[in-house]
Amino acid sequence: MRTYVAKGAEAQALQTGANWYVVDATNAVLGRLATKVARILIGKDKPTFTPYLDSGDHVVVINADKIRLTGNKIEQKVYHTHSGYPGGLKTVPVKRVRESRPEWVVREAILGMLPKNKLQARRAKKLRVYRDATGLARHAGQKPQAVAL
Repeated sequence: MRTYVAKGAEAQALQTGANWYVVDATNAVLGRLATKVARILIGKDKPTFTPYLDSGDHVVVINADKIRLTGNKIEQKVYHTHSGYPGGLKTVPVKRVRESRPEWVVREAILGMLPKNKLQARRAKKLRVYRDATGLARHAGQKPQAVAL
């Protein structure tokens, strides 16, 4: 069976009309939540998906502080950053980052699952992550639809 791929003006017409979704991260496993949100950002579940166009939707993730990590990740998972200078490696455990900035942990997990290409930055702008449910009030005008995990 042949696959139809839209090109030119037709592809641009398919790209418009992005929907807004809200995902509640309460008691959700971090990796499973990240894969589902990444699929929505990419637009993989849409019938108009085209690999070289940004046809994804906007996603608002709330209650990032109630995310769940399975296994021993809370003690063993670490984030590494390097300044570029000798001895500039910084290692921070996820437990400490989760206490201070839980929305950063969720955002990094989701963005890590996006394809590394020229569309990555545009797709990342469609993601909003909030620590609690009060951030949802900012996007009431977009009327986001709830997504069940």
